[in-house]
Amino acid sequence: MPLVCRVIPCLDVSAGRVVKGVNFANLRDMGDPVELAQMYFEQGADEITFLDVTATVDERSTTYDVVRRTAEEVFIPLTVGGGVRTADDVARLLAVGADKIGVNSAAIARPALLDEIADRFGAQVLVLSLDVKRSGTTSSGFVVTTHGGRTETTLDAVEWAREAIERGAGELLVNSIDADGTKEGFDLELVGLMREIASVPVIASGGAGAAEHFAPAIQAGADAVLAASVFHSGALTIAEVKATMSADGIEVRA
Repeated sequence: MPLVCRVIPCLDVSAGRVVKGVNFANLRDMGDPVELAQMYFEQGADEITFLDVTATVDERSTTYDVVRRTAEEVFIPLTVGGGVRTADDVARLLAVGADKIGVNSAAIARPALLDEIADRFGAQVLVLSLDVKRSGTTSSGFVVTTHGGRTETTLDAVEWAREAIERGAGELLVNSIDADGTKEGFDLELVGLMREIASVPVIASGGAGAAEHFAPAIQAGADAVLAASVFHSGALTIAEVKATMSADGIEVRA
């Protein structure tokens, strides 16, 4: 278990607005990303993660603007993912205020991208974002997906995470597509499998619905916990989650 655990709100951004759905479908508008990021910063969030869930060339300028405006107001690390295809994309996002960059589909298509980013910017910048589903087609029982969970690859999620770390990924953001938006709790088996093979921090994502759901993910092996809809809806605050985690014996930042 890490010395101090991080609580990270995730902003799924589409065309400059925060959206959220269930199992990555039926997206609905949840608000302005900069305003939400500022609120979470004031609540005590340890980091903010932006994921451009409908990233295209046309919308990329929107993401740059959102990141720039957020970095001017929020003084905690920002991780940005979605539509990152080259090391130059990483450079541009870092230039407007991102601290870490999440890579998913582009690395699956061309794994050498991970080496290129790590070599140029350092492992501390590179986050492998995994959208994972349960599947009987792989030895671990989990398969990597793309396109918001709609397209399954042939990659075993655990083996792909292992390869990504070897190529220079400094962190794993592990999102359970099965649990995403269900509010029934994190996939603890998935978290545990990733912890067994990971020499880098693991962020658990997908499924948080109550303050009591966060500590078990840490106890299963996560270094940080990430959630979206429970924070966006006002059902929970960062402070409430941290208080519950602390009561369960998990050390968090005040």
